[in-house]
Amino acid sequence: MPAKINSQLAIRRPRVNLETINIVSLADLNQASSSEFSARVGSVFEGSPWIAEAGWLRRPFGELGGLHASLCAIVREAGTDQQLALIRAHPDLVGRAALAGTLTPASISEQAAAGLDRLSPAEIEKFQKYNQAYREKFGFPFVICARLNKKEAILKGFEMRLAHTREEEIRVALEEIYKIAYLRLQDMVKP
Repeated sequence: MPAKINSQLAIRRPRVNLETINIVSLADLNQASSSEFSARVGSVFEGSPWIAEAGWLRRPFGELGGLHASLCAIVREAGTDQQLALIRAHPDLVGRAALAGTLTPASISEQAAAGLDRLSPAEIEKFQKYNQAYREKFGFPFVICARLNKKEAILKGFEMRLAHTREEEIRVALEEIYKIAYLRLQDMVKP
């Protein structure tokens, strides 16, 4: 992960509820079987256990940054169809899953860190309109690292990113996913 992003993540890193996360050491991950590794790391990339499965083959990892870089490389090396499936695995911000309470524990905590669990009805409607416009234009959900943003910045992000081309937005969405993954790894892996 580039130093600029690492410093941003280290400064503004609200933690998720650790009661919902099984913390594991990097040494234990390096010694884990394929199924154990996938069970531990599979949730780092939303709904995409194939990344952890491929990551197991790249062990051992000397540090958390190396694990993260390796997992991100797997995504970068994947075809467009797999990358789009990864993006599409993410829930809409303040979408149906959030309102119905069916998000993953990590997504619930991440959206709450951005204040998205405390919106007025008018704000919810605004998010839903942006979600719909975004999906209609790009064919996948708007992805942003909610833990590094607040609702105002996320709404501005919608406005800015709706002006992107589809190719630009795929790249930006993946970069946001890499940030999400890094923070999730920080929460679950100890040195």
